[in-house]
Amino acid sequence: MKQTLILFLIVLISGTCATSQKTVPLWQTLPHVPPMPSADISGFAPVNGIRLYYAIFNQHGGQPVILLHGSLGSSDDWGFETPLLDKTHEVIVLDSRGRGRSTISSQPLTTELLASDVLSLMDFLKIPKASIVGWSEGGVTGLFLAIHHPKRIDKLFAFGANYSVSSYLPMPLSPAMKAVGDRYMARAQATYQQLSPTPNRFGNLLEALERDSMEPELKPADLAKIKAPTVIADGQYEQFITHKETAMLAHLIPNAKLVIISNVSHSGPIQDPGHFHEAVMHLLHSNR
Repeated sequence: MKQTLILFLIVLISGTCATSQKTVPLWQTLPHVPPMPSADISGFAPVNGIRLYYAIFNQHGGQPVILLHGSLGSSDDWGFETPLLDKTHEVIVLDSRGRGRSTISSQPLTTELLASDVLSLMDFLKIPKASIVGWSEGGVTGLFLAIHHPKRIDKLFAFGANYSVSSYLPMPLSPAMKAVGDRYMARAQATYQQLSPTPNRFGNLLEALERDSMEPELKPADLAKIKAPTVIADGQYEQFITHKETAMLAHLIPNAKLVIISNVSHSGPIQDPGHFHEAVMHLLHSNR
């Protein structure tokens, strides 16, 4: 999902509810993500006027897979998935510009620019082709890459992604999800302050994301051009995007498979990492 998600998250922190004494459903939780494993190599790539942080796991140990995080996250969000995936694949993670350890420029944070950053990193690392596993904004970036740079994308797994701003669910969200949103924003800000080279500019990042809140708007005719084997995935309790949009996105991409993970929300990759990884591996090991 792209930057309009930020508008929802800002609303979420405006109020919370009392925590129920009952067992909290999995889709209302915000699990702590384990630390990333030790990388084989990490550093900063000079791409499009910024320093883009990257790390590689199981280098040369299998077909490369690039993991792309969401709009307020960082590569550390892949602490569950990376040690599972690097058993069979070379895994590359990166901090999107302005997030995590990467720097930012004055350029608008468009999907096209984020996709260009990924391509430039692939060139820097001499990776001619890779599969993409994208979460939220990362999934949208993956869609853009599969449309406009098909020779560079092997397979695409997009979780919690949308193709139009018209797909967002109406506000307000439920009190339970407002409480989750409050915790998420606090965590996102703390992580930003810990990792960023400009730790006091979290508010500036939010403003930059809001300025580009009219994305994505990917055309159905362009989605129909995607050649890479694709899975469009989401959680049963996705709180930002309509299920109709998710199903339509899968329908518009030739031969794409729709996967809905039970009992999770937009945070599915950390709420149920086992089933998330299972779905990713099913695509990566398919013969399509």
